[in-house]
Amino acid sequence: MNHNEQALTQRKKWYRTVPDPMVLIFLILLATYALTFVIPAGEFERVVQDGRTRVVAGSFHYLSDVAAISPFDIFVAIPKGLNSASLYLFIVFIAGGLFHILQKTGALENAIGVAVNRVGVGRRNVIITAGTFIYGFFGVAVGFENNIALVPIAVLIASAVGCSSLVGTTMAVGGIGIGFALSPINPYTVGVAQGIAELPTFSGAWLRTALVLSALALLSFYICRWVVKMDFEEPDNAKAMSKSLDEYRMSRRDKLTLAVFVGGLAAMLVGVFTQGWYINEIAGMFLLIAIAIGVVNGLSANEIVKQMMEGASGVTAGALVIGLAASIQIILDQAQIIDTIVYALSGLIQDIPAQFSAIMASVVQGVINLFVPSGSGQALVTMPILVPVADLVGMSRQLMITAFQVGDGLTNLIVPTSGGTLAMLALGRVSYEKWLKAILPFMVLVYALSWVGLVIGHMVGY
Repeated sequence: MNHNEQALTQRKKWYRTVPDPMVLIFLILLATYALTFVIPAGEFERVVQDGRTRVVAGSFHYLSDVAAISPFDIFVAIPKGLNSASLYLFIVFIAGGLFHILQKTGALENAIGVAVNRVGVGRRNVIITAGTFIYGFFGVAVGFENNIALVPIAVLIASAVGCSSLVGTTMAVGGIGIGFALSPINPYTVGVAQGIAELPTFSGAWLRTALVLSALALLSFYICRWVVKMDFEEPDNAKAMSKSLDEYRMSRRDKLTLAVFVGGLAAMLVGVFTQGWYINEIAGMFLLIAIAIGVVNGLSANEIVKQMMEGASGVTAGALVIGLAASIQIILDQAQIIDTIVYALSGLIQDIPAQFSAIMASVVQGVINLFVPSGSGQALVTMPILVPVADLVGMSRQLMITAFQVGDGLTNLIVPTSGGTLAMLALGRVSYEKWLKAILPFMVLVYALSWVGLVIGHMVGY
């Protein structure tokens, strides 16, 4: 291939011209700042019911006494964003340290090597499909951010079957994201939204169950058919299998190390479901697991600290992207334009024919998710507005909630304000722009699938 042909090939690969994630998110931050001059400030009235702050439907009003944001505030928003996203930053650092220690012991690599060798590397698609559904189950049953620590395992599994870290990250982040987005039993979105809509908790689960199973099957096919063939340049710090599969063995220390790791994860899940644990407690458990694994493997205190620091340094870039992305929310809050955006977007649904109103509702929720990335927070802001809209346009409340779930949950996979997604990408060693290149075609497919499901739901009186 001559020089001109190489240059042409490079030009065809559009994703190679995508800016660095830091540059990309900073450009979004600048665009957000520009919006503050176009969108007027406004707010809804809010009341506290059952310990939750809810929006009062029909209470929106514009504000006239909000100070303009100066260009210097853009730069001030960045350290403020780092501070507000500190939960995600620290769990990325600690999880990075944990998996560095775990990988240094060789126990996890040995276990995956033995397992893949027994199944057979020739059954790559079966392994990828099974892994995608397993991660999807964790998304359905456990949540989103609670599964951050499981991403590096998928990267090793992908390496064992001869695939890139992009494949493993797509399997894990995509599976968890789809499972969380379309879960029939998601307490953060479905539970909160159905409480506001005065519907039985987790009622109407059949449509969401059909959607999540179909979407996970579609994701498995997409990974096996396209992602495995994508031209992905592995980062220098990517963790690959160090020997051929038939050389892997499990020692007694490996089994004890994995027992500590799995036992720690089990204790974490008990805390999540029975004690209301969230990011801080989960990060604390990761730290405890890392120390216990170090002790089991005979590491001194200094060696444990050294390996934790090495692991944390490997995910620093990804962690800082999370903080930069959080600065977008800082600007939106300071300008007080989030409620104005919600109010304007919710009005779009009323002018759409009933059979397509659920689709428009999902689009509206997807846009709102960029500005209100919390699922439960978005439910508390939008459901008091959209439930009466559903009644007016002839859409069932149950279908409106499913449309909200589709729009809110699926966009978590691509919006830069989703701290959990960026944290997982950091642990998978996949940059944000590479992730967009891999996942955007799938987003088109899964939205088409979900919209068909919403239309069918309206037709059958769901």
